[in-house]
Amino acid sequence: MKVSVIGLGYLGATHAVAMAELGHEVVGLEPDPKKLEALKAGVLPFHEPGLDEALSRVLKTGKITFQAEHNHHSASADLHFICVGTPQRSGSDAADTSYVMAAAKALAPHLRPDAVVAGKSTVPVGTATELQKVMTEITGFDVNLAWNPEFLREGTALEDSLRPDRIVVGAWNEHSVEVIKAAYAPILNLGTPFLVLDVPTAELVKVAANAFLATKISFINAMAEVAEVSGADAVSLAKAIGYDERIGNKFLRTGIGFGGGCLPKDIRGFMARAEELGVGSAVEFLKDVDAINLRRRDKVVALAKSELGDVRGKRVTMLGISFKPDSDDLRDSPALEIAQRLSREGAEVTVHDPVSLSALAEKEPALGREADLVEAVREADLVILGTEWKQYKDADPHALGAVVANKTVIDGRNVLDVAAWQSAGWKVIALGRSIQNG
Repeated sequence: MKVSVIGLGYLGATHAVAMAELGHEVVGLEPDPKKLEALKAGVLPFHEPGLDEALSRVLKTGKITFQAEHNHHSASADLHFICVGTPQRSGSDAADTSYVMAAAKALAPHLRPDAVVAGKSTVPVGTATELQKVMTEITGFDVNLAWNPEFLREGTALEDSLRPDRIVVGAWNEHSVEVIKAAYAPILNLGTPFLVLDVPTAELVKVAANAFLATKISFINAMAEVAEVSGADAVSLAKAIGYDERIGNKFLRTGIGFGGGCLPKDIRGFMARAEELGVGSAVEFLKDVDAINLRRRDKVVALAKSELGDVRGKRVTMLGISFKPDSDDLRDSPALEIAQRLSREGAEVTVHDPVSLSALAEKEPALGREADLVEAVREADLVILGTEWKQYKDADPHALGAVVANKTVIDGRNVLDVAAWQSAGWKVIALGRSIQNG
């Protein structure tokens, strides 16, 4: 098939490469000239394990090309995927769908009547209906619009694209379903479930999934708040309740909470859309989910102040600054916010991260950066683990302890081998656990 992918950010670039890996002829559209030229040269504008190698492969085969705007090449596509961003609207919790609308309007004059448009962007329920109306007015025929939500996880995005746990399609006609089904045929042949839903339900799937995951994370962090004042251990608690198959142990890790470009903005956008629909009370609990998550950041700042007293002039090392490992994404990163807050209060903050230091230099140049782990902690009065990179889990606490000024670490992700660090003389402060003294 010939496929176009509109918008080559994190979602679009990954999806375009995945479609080419499946054997389709792919044309990617991206108006940002810097991003466009990088992709043409085989360079990703973000870090994602394995995706750069895959991009190089499909470029060599000629299965993928990139351009700035629609022309006869993209207009001949059988299937168009809309993958543009839906950020949180400025001054509001609602999702900004203006980029999706702009992409649909730009595509409409170039559409063939038999072509299918599949939205993959995360949008408020009801967006597809509005898009189809606008596109139909422009084209003069009923546009085959469907919704095909994405379920990518940063760090495993290509694997999630090529071996997803399900493919969801919401459509108004069978033709759209069959075209999208054909695009995913190599994946479906492996036995991947293919769910055909109505369009509003397909729009809801992604935000509902993210709301549930955010709730699960905040639930165990709420239990951590109770554990911290009662002497209980929230890590052991999570393990114990996780054996219940109705609960499961995934996303039950206590720590500084979730961040990134999806979960925070999606639950806020979900609440805003529910209010517009007159059922805001149905998801009002998400306000508490959001508040619990943000309190975990407050907790780490408070712990740092408790340990250091006046933080002015104190040397703090932040291990990891991206919102999750195997990513350089700093959007709504809990670790970054903690580092910024301590820096604003006068601490000398140095950041170590395996891949995110260049992104940090652009976003927050005031924070110190050190690529060598030992040098990053040298003379530190406090070490904070903010992102659970494997490099930190495997770090030698004796080697790091030999260069710090004060052997105190706040494990913001509960991933360190507490016994090993304590035997090396460290005071380990772990959220939700009563193991404060080394």
